Amino acid sequence: MMCATALLSSCHIYKAYDRPDTIETAGIYRDPVSVTDTLAADTTNMGNIPWTDIFRDPKLQSLIEEGLANNVDMQAAVLRVEESKALLTAARLSFLPSLNLAPQGSTTTIGSSSFAKAYTLPAAASWEVDLFGKLLNASRDQKTIYLQSQYSQQAVRSQLISGIANTYFTLLMLDRQVEITTETVDIYKENVRAMEAMKEAGMTTEAAVVQMKAVYHQVSSSLINLKRQVREVENSLSVLLAKAPQQIERGRLEDQYIPDELMAGVPLQLLENRPDVKIAEMSLASAYYTTNKARAAFYPGLNITATAGWTNGSGITVSNPGQFMFQALASLAQPIFNNGKLMANLKVSKAEEKIAQMNYQQAILQAGKEVSDALHLYDATNKMLVQDKEQIQQLEKAVEYTKALFQSAESTYLEILSAQQSLLSAQLTEVSDNVQRMQAVINLYSAVGGGRE
Repeated sequence: MMCATALLSSCHIYKAYDRPDTIETAGIYRDPVSVTDTLAADTTNMGNIPWTDIFRDPKLQSLIEEGLANNVDMQAAVLRVEESKALLTAARLSFLPSLNLAPQGSTTTIGSSSFAKAYTLPAAASWEVDLFGKLLNASRDQKTIYLQSQYSQQAVRSQLISGIANTYFTLLMLDRQVEITTETVDIYKENVRAMEAMKEAGMTTEAAVVQMKAVYHQVSSSLINLKRQVREVENSLSVLLAKAPQQIERGRLEDQYIPDELMAGVPLQLLENRPDVKIAEMSLASAYYTTNKARAAFYPGLNITATAGWTNGSGITVSNPGQFMFQALASLAQPIFNNGKLMANLKVSKAEEKIAQMNYQQAILQAGKEVSDALHLYDATNKMLVQDKEQIQQLEKAVEYTKALFQSAESTYLEILSAQQSLLSAQLTEVSDNVQRMQAVINLYSAVGGGRE
């Protein structure tokens, strides 16, 4: 009965892969503002915009181009595409007969002086007739593997572009934080001098001077740490570009372009744009063809061989000139009993196909999550930056007010110190939030398949 079921499924053997109707894409984008609503579909997809229109800094563009040309992972992905293409060509040629030439010659001595020379010049051809789709499904399967290698190359390209951009903006963030912290260190250094002069004049205490010095050394230490991070990020970016660690030429954070509006596109476009989603679908297609090959194994295989050529040998005699010879043979092999291996292979293939379909659906859900996260991060950082600016304005006023109160002996220098520390923290946070907003743009661009081509 189980074998009969397998035989009755022969109609599937020749059918090409179609995307399953059960794959869901509706509502996979979550609105960045509403808690429950899904994001309205937008016919414009940010992923279709060239990366040069997203990242407009000439220095960043130069780094990305260098990375695309030299990155080791990128070069390896290109070579894997070439490998898969060669295997696909071989799979397509498997439909053709193989041809071999095997010439033979011999010399036979008879008595003391006579001898006979015999030769055979045969050409042998062998052809596996694809009656039940074995070769067809193998060829289609190899094509899915080839497409996977192409999509893998696109994935590496997209990840490399976003990785270089993220690292570049992190470097710009650290540069700006170094500038702010350096300015603060200079201010605190002057504060220490002022406090020491005031102590000599009896206007403040030793405790206040010591406290000021401690804060100065704390901020100086953080400056050293920031410079260390700059060097490490430069080294990381250098490795991405496949070159020895070195200084990276770069622009300024405040000069960077940020799109005013982000477009996620229609959810269905994720199926066509995201390389990792396409890889998952090609894995499903490959599993589908593997199942077809397992079905085809139940059917007979037909092989035709033919040999043609010239020979002067005929049995025990040698005749010259030689004669033309031809031989043809057809063989049919029908599996009857293989210890349950064929049915087991079919069951395994079907299970793997179901797993591949679940993985495909999960890849779509993960893609939707990444799009939603990027949209929400962009929305949140925009709002955070508004609050950051307001906070900085208020803290700048607080510093001025406490200085005025101190001059009128209505405040202590420690209150000025506290206000300055709060201002430094707010300024560094604003820089960090600004870069987070840029990274939200990068994340969304990558999430919708940007930079793949």
